[in-house]
Amino acid sequence: MADRDEQIAVNRALWDRWTAVHARSEYYDLDAFRAGEARLPDFEVAEVGDVRGKRLVHLMCHLGVDTLCWAKLGAKATGLDISERSVEVARALAGELGIDAEFVAADVNDARDVLDGNFDVVYTSRGILGWLPDLTAWAGVIRDLLAPGGIFYMHEIHPFYLVFDLDSPELKVTNPYFPRAEPARVRGSYAGADEGSGEPGYAWVHGLGEIVSAIGEADLQIEFLHEFRHAEGFMAPSQQREFGDMWLPEDLEGEVPVSFSLRARNQA
Repeated sequence: MADRDEQIAVNRALWDRWTAVHARSEYYDLDAFRAGEARLPDFEVAEVGDVRGKRLVHLMCHLGVDTLCWAKLGAKATGLDISERSVEVARALAGELGIDAEFVAADVNDARDVLDGNFDVVYTSRGILGWLPDLTAWAGVIRDLLAPGGIFYMHEIHPFYLVFDLDSPELKVTNPYFPRAEPARVRGSYAGADEGSGEPGYAWVHGLGEIVSAIGEADLQIEFLHEFRHAEGFMAPSQQREFGDMWLPEDLEGEVPVSFSLRARNQA
């Protein structure tokens, strides 16, 4: 098994490779975003609160669409991502649309070295936790980036939901809920056919208790944890209309947690 630095390097190469796929995919539908389609779920905007004039950093921002959405709402927004190619796409999109936002290429664990901190809001969008090997280190980065009184907000896939085989018409538990000694291997993008024959990426399992504990142990005061029966925001709105916002057998829709949101505050 590769060591941690090698695993992160493999994941960086994977996301560089996926960027071209995602930028032209129906899943991200950048043309619809260019045309003005809103992407942030309404409840996210409500739970984060008014961001006008506030400094906001979006960690692991990928193509930067959500970062740009916060900028359009008045935030002084910065996006950070491990993939230089993703950051290039995000910068180009910001320039094309005339949106004032900054984008930085770096591993999230190096964020303190490339960002000056004192952010009013640290934000993470959907689908990032599985790419983090160490939640304690991640939560420490969030704490150090926040200004006193600043908030951390995340909306994420519920780890319980991820135990199911989402490609099966029958309910099957195929994935672990609790962490394993070694990360899983990831091949093939969720948003389109993979490109090239690069090495599969690495993904880590984190239960809800581990997530909450890491944030609390970083001396961030958790203000709420909301669990949802839906997956709003995990696909572009146009795709939600086409495919629906539930990925479960019909008889289980509304019966299991699919996503959650959490807000925590830096009390320093």
